Amino acid sequence: MKLSPSRGLCLALVAVVSIPAVCGAELLTAEGAVKLALQRNPQIVNSTASVLDAKSGLYSSISGIAPRVSASLSRSGSWTRNNSGQEAFGSFSTAPSSLDIDSYSTTPGLSASWSVLDLSALTGLSAARQSLKAARWSQVATRNDVALGVRRQFYAVVQATHLARVNADALKLARDNERRVRALFEVGSVSKSDVLKAQVQTAQSQLDSLTSAHQITTQRISLASALGLVERSMGEIDTTLSVTPAEYDEALLLAEAGKNRPDLLAAHAGLKSAQASRWSARFSRLPYVTVSGSAGFKTKSSTRTTVITPPPPDTVTSAESTTDRNYRATIALNWDLFDGFATEAQNASAQARLVRAQESYDALQRNLEAEVQQALLSYREALETVEVADRAVESATENLKLTQQKYNVGSATILDLIDAQVQLQRAENQDVSARAGVRIAEAGIRRVSGRSD
Repeated sequence: MKLSPSRGLCLALVAVVSIPAVCGAELLTAEGAVKLALQRNPQIVNSTASVLDAKSGLYSSISGIAPRVSASLSRSGSWTRNNSGQEAFGSFSTAPSSLDIDSYSTTPGLSASWSVLDLSALTGLSAARQSLKAARWSQVATRNDVALGVRRQFYAVVQATHLARVNADALKLARDNERRVRALFEVGSVSKSDVLKAQVQTAQSQLDSLTSAHQITTQRISLASALGLVERSMGEIDTTLSVTPAEYDEALLLAEAGKNRPDLLAAHAGLKSAQASRWSARFSRLPYVTVSGSAGFKTKSSTRTTVITPPPPDTVTSAESTTDRNYRATIALNWDLFDGFATEAQNASAQARLVRAQESYDALQRNLEAEVQQALLSYREALETVEVADRAVESATENLKLTQQKYNVGSATILDLIDAQVQLQRAENQDVSARAGVRIAEAGIRRVSGRSD
């Protein structure tokens, strides 16, 4: 696509003005802005946290089917004082006595339990895996959405910069024209009305220039917010607005979107997770099998018994025992017959989640073709707008030259010259907006096709 000479000169002037004063400083490009946003944007941080939440759910599901093993080392003691009584053997009974008993034991051991057959827990694990997959694809989708938003905002800054340059040039011309009209009025060549019209045009140009200058700061602040930066630390940006038309095949783009769109893949994984969750809820009504066991090693115990009998001395006896190994195992069939409708609540929640996941997936599938068509239409419309704007700039430039020549020979008034300048300014503004629209439309096609950044 060709640029008119005046338009090319204008873009070159803008690029020169936008170069930082510090020698060697790098301009921030659209791709550089996207890279910064993918590191610091709050949406990216939140999507990363969502992946961590999904991992937590996966680990929780694994714990429901994985064996649990624990080790222990216990030391226990028991002390009994003045345990009084007597023993009888037929008609013979012992003298009353009291006992002091001290006993100690040391028990190292291992214990384990395992839910070997729990269909609800197994399908819950499958649901958690799909949820993690969906979270990861959602993270990619968020990255693509952030990239699209940053590109749009980046070119909004570029557009504002170019418009500010065009409006600044227009203001300079308006002031020159006003001075020229005043000079002609002083010699009686033009009327007071012409002077007033020139003043109005200068005031309007000044307002446009102020508004466009403030718009640069506003758009830069919005871009810095998307990048997670402070505006003053963002530096200067690359204001190049080159347009290179490209051809897109709608069928190929639709097929690419169906395979690569991360939001579609995330919705599909979410649907499979919801289906597994529903089965997990249903299986919770079935019985399940658990196995448990424990082992003790080198268990030691000691007991000291003191028999207090009058008259002294007391009788003291001691006993010690050691057990090399001690094993115990249990296998159990468990069936939760009634849990206060907790199972029914779980089933209802799982069914609701499945309905929502199915609708989300179906909606994305239904709208996919329309999104691709809309993105292509926006791109083609933007290209056509650039062509029309370029022709308008060329025509407005030629008209200004002719009007200037007529004015020089006295066949056109100063107001005709001002009108020609205004028409050129409007055409240049439309051309800038059209070129920025092409770059934004390109970003939209990249996003709708599912291409990762």
